[in-house]
Amino acid sequence: MLHDILLLVVGIIIGAVIGFFLARHFMQKYIKDNPPINEEMIKTLMGQMGRKPNQKQINQMMKSMSKFNK
Repeated sequence: MLHDILLLVVGIIIGAVIGFFLARHFMQKYIKDNPPINEEMIKTLMGQMGRKPNQKQINQMMKSMSKFNK
């Protein structure tokens, strides 16, 4: 009886750990394939704030976003 309960608890823990790492892997792959922000979004956001960004500023923003996502 105790042996069965122990196996059940260990199985649940192992399943949770494996599920966590699988979900983490798939989310990282999804974010890499579909970045949450792109250059057009940065241009639009800066335009709404009343700024006219040049390409250097956009590249800096994209670089800082990629550092944040790692």
